Amino acid sequence: MSSGAAMDRARAAVTAKPYLIGVAGPSCAGKTELALHLAARLPAVVLPLDCYYLDLSDRPLAERARFNFDKPSALDHDLFFHHIQGLSEGRIVERPVYDFVTHTRTKSVQPMEPGGFIVVEGLFVLYWQDVRSLFQTKVYVDLPDEPCLERRILRDVRERGRTPESVRRQFAETVQPMAARFVHPTIANADLVIAGDNPIQQSVDLVVAHIKQQALSTEC
Repeated sequence: MSSGAAMDRARAAVTAKPYLIGVAGPSCAGKTELALHLAARLPAVVLPLDCYYLDLSDRPLAERARFNFDKPSALDHDLFFHHIQGLSEGRIVERPVYDFVTHTRTKSVQPMEPGGFIVVEGLFVLYWQDVRSLFQTKVYVDLPDEPCLERRILRDVRERGRTPESVRRQFAETVQPMAARFVHPTIANADLVIAGDNPIQQSVDLVVAHIKQQALSTEC
């Protein structure tokens, strides 16, 4: 069977109900890049867990900066699950918009309309049992600490108004130990483990191959 024909079968298999793909892994391992390239290939909509951090606007800015953002309780699990469930049932949801400079949830929302494929990406998407039970394909993107830290410094300085020193300190104090406790163990829940330094198209091909196989298994 040709690649195009197999993909057509996969699309047909999810016509009645969206096909959900969960992408997890440590901070800056390459989850977002994989999710965006998958979205372009399939095509799909992307729901980032990062949008669901709790609103800290009731706290002083200095206290917000010291908050531990790297544990599951830092996120609005209930709203996140509700929105994934809504998308999986074909409903439009209004996801929050989070400001990482001020550590607050803005008043804006972004309407999301489900398509045939939905990619959900973030640190803990394979941590919560109720969330991961919604995925037909579960992916863990793996990368050692050092390259993750290097990528995080570049991202947070450029996009989140941070200094390299503050990024290194946060990585040592919370990011690394919380990943060891809450994120790394979720590799056991994945259908696929992908190296975060793989060529991106190779990683996309691996995920798409799993989707095709799932579609064929469903037909059988």
